[in-house]
Amino acid sequence: MKEKLLMWLDRFLIADVFLVIIAFFWFAIAIVGRSMGFPLVWDIWYQLWIPVFNPAIGILFLGALLSWIIKKIGEMRNKNV
Repeated sequence: MKEKLLMWLDRFLIADVFLVIIAFFWFAIAIVGRSMGFPLVWDIWYQLWIPVFNPAIGILFLGALLSWIIKKIGEMRNKNV
C-alpha cells in the first residue's frame, strides 16, 4: 500500500514539475514579449498565475516534503524491525 502511494505521489510530482518548468519558460517568453510590445502572452500568463501556477508550486513543495517524510518513516520502521 505504501509503495503504491509513493509511486502515485512521485508520478504526480513529476507531472507537476513539468507544469512548473513550462510555466517558467512561458514567463520568460512573456517578459521578453512584453518588453518588445506584445503584452498578450504576459496578460494570459498573469491571469493563470493565481489559479494555476501558484498552487502548482505549492503542491510541488508540499508533495516533495510529504514524500521525504513518508520515506524517512519507512526507513525508521525498517531499522526497528
